[in-house]
Amino acid sequence: MYAVYILACSDESYYTGLTNDLDKRIWEHQSGFYPDCYTFKRRPVKLLWCTIIETLEEATALEKQIKGWSRKKKEALIKNDMEELKRLAGSKK
Repeated sequence: MYAVYILACSDESYYTGLTNDLDKRIWEHQSGFYPDCYTFKRRPVKLLWCTIIETLEEATALEKQIKGWSRKKKEALIKNDMEELKRLAGSKK
């Protein structure tokens, strides 16, 4: 099982990631375990959204898809606003 997740960073940016151990990965982000990670200078971070996916292939595809989305689309997903997500998908914004 894999988790695809979105974090809010202290600079108000979003970070989308993928892991097979969500608790450990959040700890790594919060502690600055990886100094080269995007979130290192943007701590503290807060978990806003996650979903569990069965296969690595599906999880990787979803992570890549979300990373390509606009901020507004990510916010609609975080709010679980499927109507807004569909509208934004149709408008290519």
